[in-house]
Amino acid sequence: MAERIVLLRAVNVGGAKLPMQRLREIAADLGARDVSTHIASGNLLCTPPGDPAEFDRALEARIEAEFGFFREAISRTPAELRQALDAYPFEVVEPKLAHIYFLASTPAPDAVADVASRDLGPDLAQVIGRDLHVRFADGAAASKLTAPFVARVLGVPGTARNLRTVAALVEKAGA
Repeated sequence: MAERIVLLRAVNVGGAKLPMQRLREIAADLGARDVSTHIASGNLLCTPPGDPAEFDRALEARIEAEFGFFREAISRTPAELRQALDAYPFEVVEPKLAHIYFLASTPAPDAVADVASRDLGPDLAQVIGRDLHVRFADGAAASKLTAPFVARVLGVPGTARNLRTVAALVEKAGA
């Protein structure tokens, strides 16, 4: 069973190609055990050696050194992903439109209030702890809630996964 689920922001989109086989090899080279990936969007399951935050930073550095682009590695325990999934505050009308942005850290209260006060059109968003829960009305491509917007307004980067992917990661991790 994996102790951590590492979510990489924006890989295998927009020219940032990262083969999952190579990601598994890098994780293993950094000392991780029980290494696996889920789909080709930067979802790594593993048991990192030592401090998970140090592992995440080392993974970011290795990816940047080898592939020439920086991507945040945001990790959680399987139980934390399960809690985020269980806390999803909106009715799931269409599963592919229900997402959770896993944030690198907890945003400041004033940033959370800022997001809550914004007109997001037909989209819904709510920060719960270190996660931004989103229900898109017409998909992520048509939304103001882009990764750059989230990082700018909340002051912390994040990476989104739809609820189906989050559930699959939790199941794969054995949580």
